[in-house]
Amino acid sequence: MIELTETAAAAVQSAIAAIPKQIAGLRVAAEPGGCSGPLYEMGLVEAVKTGDLSYESHGVKIFVEPASLVLITGTTIDYVTGPSGTGFKFNNPATKSKGGCGGSCC
Repeated sequence: MIELTETAAAAVQSAIAAIPKQIAGLRVAAEPGGCSGPLYEMGLVEAVKTGDLSYESHGVKIFVEPASLVLITGTTIDYVTGPSGTGFKFNNPATKSKGGCGGSCC
């Protein structure tokens, strides 16, 4: 399962409202990464792809391809604003390292 915080859901709903065409929801995918964990990809989609798993969080439909599920399960997506910038942050409890290991940790 994957969830959005209320702040992230509001940001996604705002983006959907700004698009003149019908949006089905948010599609999230992940690929194995290095020491810093999975590489995430997300975007608004007009239609569900065959085989996608569907979730809903704070009124936003979320679609995940089955191959990404093992990397994404348990992840919460937040929307943050701070000195480093504004954007979505993936909080994945399965990610053991936050990067910067400097060695052959992977």
